[in-house]
Amino acid sequence: MSVICIIPARYASTRYPGKPLVALRGATGQAQSLIERSWRAACSVSGFDAIYVATDDARIADAAAGFGASVLMTSSEARNGTERCAEALAQLGDGVEMVVNLQGDAPLTPPWFLEALIAGLRADPGAAIATPILCCDGETLAALKADRAAGRVGGTTAVVDHAMRGLYFSKEVIPFTAQNYANDAPTPVFHHVGVYAYRPDALRAYPDWPIGPLETLEGLEQLRFLEAGHPVLCVEVAAQGRKFWELNNPEDVPRIEAMLKEMGLP
Repeated sequence: MSVICIIPARYASTRYPGKPLVALRGATGQAQSLIERSWRAACSVSGFDAIYVATDDARIADAAAGFGASVLMTSSEARNGTERCAEALAQLGDGVEMVVNLQGDAPLTPPWFLEALIAGLRADPGAAIATPILCCDGETLAALKADRAAGRVGGTTAVVDHAMRGLYFSKEVIPFTAQNYANDAPTPVFHHVGVYAYRPDALRAYPDWPIGPLETLEGLEQLRFLEAGHPVLCVEVAAQGRKFWELNNPEDVPRIEAMLKEMGLP
């Protein structure tokens, strides 16, 4: 039984067309595409038996093959990354214990986020899907609020119950807090990290579940699990001094490049 990482990537992003091929410069000044940085993040994880880039676009496939990634071609009909992962899984056959979906816009995802996610799903046989959440410090919370104030759709937040099951995920900042926090102070807001680990049966079933009103409104694929009555296990992870942000908008490019340089990442 193997643990497979799939990095879904599409060129025709509504908010940022061509996003996977956007170049990002790190501490050395070397430019690498977003999809290459996401693939290299996956390569640093202990526990993956195979890593694939799943795409419907020849430009992304050619770029991925150029830096050494294995590529699975999927259709243009996939409505989100989870559906693209389900298509990719269908090409891999049996013998898969778990599929990890590392979104192609998350190059700053540290390896221990994904290692904790794999361990969390293995430890909870009642969960069919797991996803990481990160306690926001004051600096990250301020950045999330600034995005909303500027009319940008950026990072996602999550609220959980006592058993760490997701109650809701939103592109708004939830729960509401009027308090001001120091940059390095913890806050009651959890930043959802756009990574998922699925058991194969749940991933195969996902495309056939109806798209509900919450998924439609928020544009968040994990809400289909909640609307279909399937709990989402949330695994809290620790930043350990690392900055985390996803590339959602063109304005995120300089922010991520500054984080790469601050952390000394090439």
